[in-house]
Formats: sequence, C-alpha cells, structure tokens
Amino acid sequence: MELNNIKRVYLVGIGGIGMSGLARYFHHLGCVVCGYDKTSTPLTDALHNEGICMLFEDKADLIPMNFQELDEGTLIIYTPAIPKDSQVLNFFKRKGFELQKRSQVLGLISKSMYTIAVAGTHGKTTTSCMIAHILKDSGKDCSAFLGGISSNYNTNVLYGNNNIVVVEADEYDRSFLTLHPDVAIITSMDADHLDIYGDHSQLEESFKLFASQLKQRGTLIYHNGLPLGNGVTYAMDNQAQAMATNVRIQDGDFYFDFNNEAVNISDIKMGIAGLHNIENAVAAIQAALLVNVPADAIHRALGSFKGVKRRFEYVVKTDHHIYIDDYAHHPEELRAAIASVKKLYPDKKLTVMFQPHLFTRTRDFADGFAEVLDLADELLMLDIYPARELPIEGVDSDMILSRMKMLNKRKCGKQEAVNMVRIEKPELLLTVGAGDIDTLVLPLKQVLQNV
Repeated sequence: MELNNIKRVYLVGIGGIGMSGLARYFHHLGCVVCGYDKTSTPLTDALHNEGICMLFEDKADLIPMNFQELDEGTLIIYTPAIPKDSQVLNFFKRKGFELQKRSQVLGLISKSMYTIAVAGTHGKTTTSCMIAHILKDSGKDCSAFLGGISSNYNTNVLYGNNNIVVVEADEYDRSFLTLHPDVAIITSMDADHLDIYGDHSQLEESFKLFASQLKQRGTLIYHNGLPLGNGVTYAMDNQAQAMATNVRIQDGDFYFDFNNEAVNISDIKMGIAGLHNIENAVAAIQAALLVNVPADAIHRALGSFKGVKRRFEYVVKTDHHIYIDDYAHHPEELRAAIASVKKLYPDKKLTVMFQPHLFTRTRDFADGFAEVLDLADELLMLDIYPARELPIEGVDSDMILSRMKMLNKRKCGKQEAVNMVRIEKPELLLTVGAGDIDTLVLPLKQVLQNV
C-alpha cells in the first residue's frame, strides 16, 4: 500500500489513544476520515470538533457511502480491541477490504523516516513525549505519534517539517514488531499482558526481537539491568553509561545532573515531578544527543516540559490539598508513583484511590498490587475495570484487598469514593488506574477546591 494514494480512511475503534492519533494524521494530510467507536468520550468529541466524522452505533448501514465500495484509495484501520462480531468490522471484511492494524500503518508511515521508537511495559509514553518536546522546543523538530495527550501541545500527534518521527512502540499484541527504528529505547520489560504472551519469557523474547529490528547502524538505548546487549544503558545510578546523578528536590522541584562518556549537563530542573521521570529524562537526553540537539537546548526543554495528561498530573495543588492523578495500572508503575509522592510529601498522610485494570492482570499480579498498595496510608479500592475482558470467576478487587496488611482500606463504588473524599477531605490524594477512573478527576477536583 502506498500512503500517497490514500484518499479516504475509516478507523474501527477510532476513540483509542493510538487510533485517534492516526485519524488526526490522515485528516492533517487532507484525507476524508471517518470512524466508529462504542462510546463518546472527550477525545472523540475533540476529533469531531476537528472535522472528523464519528459514529457510535455498530451498524453497517450507517457507514458513509464513500466507504461502501472497495477502492485502492481507501484505507481501513482497526484495533484488536474491537470484538470479532462487530458489524462494522465484518462489513469491511465481507467487502474484501485489506484491513490494517494501527501498528502496521505506523510501520508504513515510519518506514522511510528517521525513527525514534520508545518501547517498554511502563515509561514509554512520558519518554516519547519528552523526546518529542526536546526536538520541538530546540528547533530540531519532528513528527510524533504518542500514547497520551501531551500537556505542552494538547494532542497525541505532532507534525514536523523534517524526516524525524518519534513513535511510541506498543508491546501489546506484539504490535511493535512492525517497526524498524534508527533509535530504539526500551524502558522496562516487567511481566505484563500475560493474557497475550502466556509467560514473562515470551514477553522478553518479543522485546529482544524488537531490539534486533534496528536499522543498520541504529542505536539501542535501554534501562540498565535489562537482559539486552550491544546498546547504551541508562539509569539513575553510576553503573550505567548514561546516568542521572546528584538527584535532589529543591522548593518542590526535582533537579539532577546528566552524565555520559562525552557530555555533562548540570542542574537540570524537571518541569514534572517523579523519580521515575528522571530516569525517563536520561533516556530522552541520550536520544536527543544522537540527533545532535545541543546540551543547553536539552536543559531548557526539560524545564518547560509539562508532562502527559494522567501521568503524575497535578490536579489540585494548594496549601491545604494536593491531588495527583496517574495512569499507573501495573505494580511497578504504582510503586514509582507512590514512592515519588511520598518523597515529595513525606509528612503528609497519603490516601490512594485505585481502580484495577483487567481481570487477568488482577489475577496475575494480586500479590504485587497488595505489596505496593500497602505503602500508602489509606486505600479506597474500586471495582475492576474489565476493558476488553469478560469476568473471571473468583477474581475481583477483594483478591488484592485480602492480601494487604493495611487496616485503613475499604472497597467502594465510584460515587461512594467521591463522597468519602468530600467527607474526609484528604490532604494528599493519589488516584491511579487505566480504566474509567479518569471520570472522577473533575468531581474530585471540585470537591477539594471547594473545601
């Protein structure tokens, strides 16, 4: 398929963060773009306001006429999260369209470009957004396909005037194996998506395959300690080739020094909080140096980086209340978020509100979730968000709660949780989860701001 020949694009599952980025990209190119998803969200509202046709009923007869007949100028993209019995999906199959996954289309787009691809079971969204911001802010420029909404640009896709593209490489369903990057970054390889991979060893094997797909003379950058070779290691210690040293907090902001074998950058002020984000910044700096961004421009860009929506995002920050929201949905992501909050506010009581994501993930990592959540002072536990899954007998939020040592914990519904916050008025609140817990952010903000 030649991208230059595409005139019309239909996305089945357009509301996903990655799919919506492709919708915006092709709309930017002047294509007619339309898509289906099961529910309206703020993101699909934004797409509609940008001029993209949106449908929310799974009915084939609602598909616009210009997408009804097989045509080489029409591209159909789908997400594996769409049910196999979807009327819209099966209409295009019956018509003989060649359906493309989002990852396949990203592979086509990036094939002829200098590609910086960021992979990892966690950290990839913030790291890819950091790299894109450094390249934009420095004037080097780039295009970017991001797995979250950049707070600096309020979008998940950026358009550049050069041949550089930054891509978030998703390990789910082995999607990242469609990419052949010039620079590959691997932030983490913790066990996850075991419903797809079966066991941790198969997940690790996929990451190794991704690393092996570097273009000739490409560079691998990976977190120190991962079982990978022939690359540049990074970490927040002096055992790595690229490292953060002299990490400190001053007036509520994180600072650090960057060092590798050739470059030293001192007193870098982070525009966002979190110890884990310092490590993400080290990887981003190493990637930016490979495309010759000056050290002083990197220093400046990291100070103005505002982060990613729902990644350690301050919602309320007053003298009386601190409320941070984070997308964490894996035990190690939770550990990083909770540790960073406690480092910033060691004298405040930490209340965590957590919504588990997926029955399989809850089943596979119940012990890990229990251990990490015990680091909080108080827990409000929501029901599991099922996403694409059907319930599994015996698997629910109590599976985690029963393994915890903490006494100050309770299970509650979403509205009940908001009511508890209204009554208890916690001084330090952290909401975490990848499901629909984000629908509580505004109500919780209003509760804490009206105190």
